[in-house]
Amino acid sequence: MDITITVADGVPIYRQIVNQIRYMVASRLLEPGEEIPPIRTLALQLKVTPNTIVKAYDELETAGIVRKRRGAGTYVSEEGASPLASRERRRIIEQRVDALLAEAHQLDFTADDVLGVFRRRQAEMGRKANPKLSMEKER
Repeated sequence: MDITITVADGVPIYRQIVNQIRYMVASRLLEPGEEIPPIRTLALQLKVTPNTIVKAYDELETAGIVRKRRGAGTYVSEEGASPLASRERRRIIEQRVDALLAEAHQLDFTADDVLGVFRRRQAEMGRKANPKLSMEKER
């Protein structure tokens, strides 16, 4: 499990851990039933106190994202993963759209301008992903 902590951004460390694990569950990088690192292991890996990891894991458990099994570890919740994945994926995209729209407004782009750029870039990505298909369309 790859978690990156940034001290300079002002977000509490436990919150960064929570956010990154939520993202990993939502994007299926962590599957339901998969064990996440023990508290001490993750604390050593991230060079933080075990209390920071405990706080993050407690919040994740309260949200239904993980389930602790006494003496057996902490696992991605079977029940919470599916609805979370859908909700979390939508939240992530909405945050990115909000940031894009705010920046577009600052640069005097309309929503239609942004949508046009989006569609062009999507088409370009499609051609790069499947060059054979795009060559057939050009014929």
